[in-house]
Amino acid sequence: MTTASYPGYFISFEGIDGAGKSTHIDAFANLLKQRFPERKIVLTREPGGTELGEQLRQLLLNAPMNLETEALLMFAARREHLVQIIEPALLAGKIVISDRFTDASFAYQGGGRGLSIDKLNALEQWVQGKQNQTILQPNLTILFDLPGSIAEARRSKVRTPDKFEQMDLDFFERVRQEYLRRAKADMNRFHIVDATQTQDVIWQGLELLSLPI
Repeated sequence: MTTASYPGYFISFEGIDGAGKSTHIDAFANLLKQRFPERKIVLTREPGGTELGEQLRQLLLNAPMNLETEALLMFAARREHLVQIIEPALLAGKIVISDRFTDASFAYQGGGRGLSIDKLNALEQWVQGKQNQTILQPNLTILFDLPGSIAEARRSKVRTPDKFEQMDLDFFERVRQEYLRRAKADMNRFHIVDATQTQDVIWQGLELLSLPI
């Protein structure tokens, strides 16, 4: 079953740390509440979204660990997230908005940290795959694209960084390029936002998005 088979609609927000995606998620959820008052909005995040996922989030963002352990824990949290939150909401006809989903694993553990894409593909198939070999993905992924150097300057102005936010510019450029590779391979799913624009201009573009909900 793909997301097209569910009565609900699944949206993910993606981008490197500092790209500004989180700034717009709450406002976008409120916009959809106004546009589709008959539909319930579920706002969630990864890693996290469930009680277990939030516990794993603290480990993943702060504890040093083997790269493969990190990827396995990311997908373990995602499986719990799918079973407890995402799939039930989609089956109930709700609109799910997630701050990150599987593209982040390919970008951060794959592009940034260098884990084999084949291993990530296998995890994706195992955790999100169905009997007919389709993979559950968002109906729409909004990717905030920003050069690593600009994102780095923005990150330096905010909270105490987690272990990923402490990574160097080369790491974030690799993350960005993997996001763009994923987007190029699935242009029907991705909407790319030029995150160098002002917040007002970005928001105007989000307001104009036409969603087949």
